[in-house]
Amino acid sequence: MTSKKLLKKQPFKEKSAIICGASEGIGLATAKEIVKLGGDVCIIARREEKLEEAKLLLTSLKMDDSQHIESISCDTTDMDKLEPLIKNYIEEHGVPEYLINVVGMALPNYVENYALEDFKNHMDVNYYGQLVPTLILLPYFMERCNGHIAFVASVAAYIGLIGYTAYTPTKAAIVGLAETLKNELSPYKIDISVIFPPDTETSTFERENKLKPDECKIISERGGLMQPEEIAEPFIEGILDKDFYIKPGEAGWMFWVKRHFPKLVFWILDRDLKKARKKLGKDTNY
Repeated sequence: MTSKKLLKKQPFKEKSAIICGASEGIGLATAKEIVKLGGDVCIIARREEKLEEAKLLLTSLKMDDSQHIESISCDTTDMDKLEPLIKNYIEEHGVPEYLINVVGMALPNYVENYALEDFKNHMDVNYYGQLVPTLILLPYFMERCNGHIAFVASVAAYIGLIGYTAYTPTKAAIVGLAETLKNELSPYKIDISVIFPPDTETSTFERENKLKPDECKIISERGGLMQPEEIAEPFIEGILDKDFYIKPGEAGWMFWVKRHFPKLVFWILDRDLKKARKKLGKDTNY
């Protein structure tokens, strides 16, 4: 829930954000926070029906009639189609202060069941789906020497788990992208943030759960499940504070433990996998 202090301050008043992957889940929850805090938003997603529903919801949350809510239906991996659409938005509303990249997907499986195309598909959506909008907006931000680009990674970016062989490398790539941009763009006063959400209850997560290898399901049982709104609030607070790493929920201590005690984390993961395989009646003599 948006804090009363932030609601009173309206920190996004007369500022705008383009949010990619915002028709539902974390993206939509983030857009809702910005609108309630006085900002203008342009949400981008592929499915027109979901996009229209999201736009109507966001419009109902406006704090002032002067706020504008726009939507663009496009695949954010398609530079040729997306670039002119964003340019049209900029011509009408000006260069936004924020670009928030939330695009992502996960299709868990055993590594031997993946085809090379599956790895490419994950990279296309999870990496290029956030890179393409960034490349489109960067020249505007660099010319103005101002702007804030936020990326969505995952705790999977630093903790590899069975079933996510195609997914985890793409989130690690997002972190690498964010870190290099943070350094290279510092002379242009462009801020960078990257958030590491734990498991979050969304429609894509529901589909993900159905596809998880049995061992992964067992290991994941003890983990908590956050709501999109619980991710959006610290995400927005982190962006306003110009934080680079944003670690909601359990992501903070998981990041700390992996950083300082990696061998312990690997031992725990291997132990949990053996327990899960034993429960499933699979070989544990390795």
